[in-house]
Amino acid sequence: MKRILNTIFAVIAIALTAQAQLVQPIKWTGEVVGDSVRLTASIEQGWHLNIIELGDGFYMDEYEGTFTETIAKADTIRVRYNACDDKMCTAPETFEYITTSPDTPTVSSPDSEHPKSIWWVFVMGLLGGLLAIFTPCVWPIIPMTVSFFIKRGGAAKGTTNATVVRDAILYGLSIVIIYVGLGLLVTLIFGASALNALSTNAVVNIIFFLILVLFAASFFGAFEITLPSSWSTALNSKSSNTTGFLSILLMAFTLVVVSFSCTGPIIGTLLVEAAGKSLLAPAMGMLGFAIALALPFSLFAMFPSVLKKLPKSGGWMNTFKVTLAFLELALALKFLSVADLAYGWHILDREVFVSLWIVIFSLLGCYLLGLISFPHDDEEHKTTSVSRLFLAIISLAFAMYMVPGLWGAPLRAISAFAPPMTTQDWVMTPGSQVIGERLEVKGEGYNTMTIHDGQITFTDYDEGMAYAKENNMPIFLDFNGFGCVNCRKMEAAVLSKPEVAEHMHKYVLISLIVDDKTKLEEPIVLEENGKTVTLKTVGDKWSHMQRVQYQSNAQPYYVQLDADGNRIVEGSYAYDEDIEKFLNWLKY
Repeated sequence: MKRILNTIFAVIAIALTAQAQLVQPIKWTGEVVGDSVRLTASIEQGWHLNIIELGDGFYMDEYEGTFTETIAKADTIRVRYNACDDKMCTAPETFEYITTSPDTPTVSSPDSEHPKSIWWVFVMGLLGGLLAIFTPCVWPIIPMTVSFFIKRGGAAKGTTNATVVRDAILYGLSIVIIYVGLGLLVTLIFGASALNALSTNAVVNIIFFLILVLFAASFFGAFEITLPSSWSTALNSKSSNTTGFLSILLMAFTLVVVSFSCTGPIIGTLLVEAAGKSLLAPAMGMLGFAIALALPFSLFAMFPSVLKKLPKSGGWMNTFKVTLAFLELALALKFLSVADLAYGWHILDREVFVSLWIVIFSLLGCYLLGLISFPHDDEEHKTTSVSRLFLAIISLAFAMYMVPGLWGAPLRAISAFAPPMTTQDWVMTPGSQVIGERLEVKGEGYNTMTIHDGQITFTDYDEGMAYAKENNMPIFLDFNGFGCVNCRKMEAAVLSKPEVAEHMHKYVLISLIVDDKTKLEEPIVLEENGKTVTLKTVGDKWSHMQRVQYQSNAQPYYVQLDADGNRIVEGSYAYDEDIEKFLNWLKY
């Protein structure tokens, strides 16, 4: 059994390590040589290194294989860099070499959201696993499975309570292995660059929207998403005829198959959310999900007497499923919104999105109060329990909170989900002005210019630069995306703040959407990294500009320029909701 466990853990460790290396293709070392410092970067095959800043100087060169540079000694040597292959570029990172302690160089990634995203997905997985426990497909299995382990132990010679506990722990561990394997499989199937592109791909977001609506319909009771019953029968039979760890692993597979009609929508939603975060996010999400799901099976096997205190299965489980259905439906609109923004359909502008969320959470509150019901609900559903009453209050209060958003209130609580404020048609705040398709300024026509609360904004680089030069104004260059959650967070938590807005109004804001699917009048064919690249959409054009001119492909990404297009602040700014830090970074 130990050999089997060691083999499984080795495979997982190798897979995790391999995936992690995909996003860290540059390895730095440093060495003090007299009054100088020799820096060396080992570059993985297929990648090239972009040196953005080295010491006090700036470089824009590309290097392959090995990069070596010797510079004058200082207390701390910093290198600002990123890496690109033929498919993607990493976000800029900083390597620090401390000459007083040469054995402790550090690498930081201030522009990368991957570490935070991975742990956020892990927490989401934990919450998803906890939700799955209370579904009708999992809850009844807990006492059945624990009782099976106790009886299985009692039927074997020399079995002790310790053996039962050991088997239950192995059972929980098997569940973890299965779900983490599923997360790794998703990563391997889609690959590195594809996973990073999923969150901003309009077609994929439409598919995600349809999947989540399907899951919601399943939880509402329209139908059940189940795997073939022959699978669970075969697995159950196989586990009964085998012994040792393999039998426990097969029993865990049986649980996964039997409970799929309830856990499938939760897992699907989790993988959809994890897909655009980072390479390891699906595996981390599944790890969190599996830990939460497996925990009660192991704990109740250790303390079987607690099983008697568990509430019995009943109508409350169906109420729980329907509540999840409403939440799935609300989340689905987020993905439809990304596609709507990318293709410019304007069917789900901000006030429409907010209206739908108000309706969804109002209906959820009415359902929890027993005012509406579904065919699978029993008669007890019409009698509101205390717990359902409190949940209904929360849901209805949340719906009321969103009402001012119909007229332009920021609604920070949903800023990561709702479309950007620029799509808002009903604006009641003082001083707001949205200009039409053409605005005349000093005799020049600007097709992409808008003014909102005094902020001059362009969505075309050339027009924004022309206006800034004509009016001798600095430029705030904003690379963002329709599907960029952190962009929405920055807009709501930082850029819209009064103390920030008074500084931002001094700039011409040029907002370049890297996933804008608007077709260019003529495709642009050019060379990038030694290969021919064809830019077909507006988003392709801005994404290419960000990669080539600024060696970054992460959003949000902010740069300050003067009217001639030169940097007025050397460093860029990425996702960080620290207002004081942002204000200190601003030049004006």
